[in-house]
Amino acid sequence: MQKRELIRLTVVTLIGLAVLISLGVWQLQRFEWKESLIARIEARTARAPLTLERATEIAGERRNASYFPVRVTGSFHHARERYLYAFSLDGQPGWHVITPLETVDGNVVLIDRGFVPNTLRDPSTRALGQIEDVETVIGFMRSSEEASIFIPDNDSKTNQWFSRDLSAMASSMFPGGTVQVSPFYLEAKASEVPGGWPQGGQTRLELNNKHLQYALIWFGLALCLVVIYGVYIWGAYRRPRS
Repeated sequence: MQKRELIRLTVVTLIGLAVLISLGVWQLQRFEWKESLIARIEARTARAPLTLERATEIAGERRNASYFPVRVTGSFHHARERYLYAFSLDGQPGWHVITPLETVDGNVVLIDRGFVPNTLRDPSTRALGQIEDVETVIGFMRSSEEASIFIPDNDSKTNQWFSRDLSAMASSMFPGGTVQVSPFYLEAKASEVPGGWPQGGQTRLELNNKHLQYALIWFGLALCLVVIYGVYIWGAYRRPRS
């Protein structure tokens, strides 16, 4: 093997090795971040429910307040419910029913009441679940979502939503900004609903964390690259002597 070829091969190998190791380190960092996130979710969801006032204070501190449980009591405005395209926890396509709830103190918060299949999107097909009495709801705080190029645009005219744009959704419910809505929405926990729909408890609390496996794959590929490089160099220098 000529010296120039050896240098070229070594440089390419070192670049590939650096990329593979960097990817492995990045996955380790992602693993630690995901473990921290999972621990934070577990700690928050185990807390006693907050009042709406305390939840609003936390949200006003401009920190991520997701997954804090909140208890609210009030009446639903079913005529203003909105439909967010989603999949149930078992993978069935359908809609999340998001309805404003007015508390006994006059505050308004959006409640993601849970999942309904497409055949039950029309409220008349689940009239029993349109509770008119004052209701107590416990749900997890969630933040507004930003749209991305991979998600279709929300269509307020046809009441088809694909991302939880809290501001736009509230504006469509209460045109003209006449009603102040809480700066977060609540994902209702599972509870008994007349007729069985919507089905609450759709919050995904168990997050996959496969970043350690991914890191091992990248480090394994780096090791394979070193072995291949060593075998090739050994064979190339061995051939002239034989």
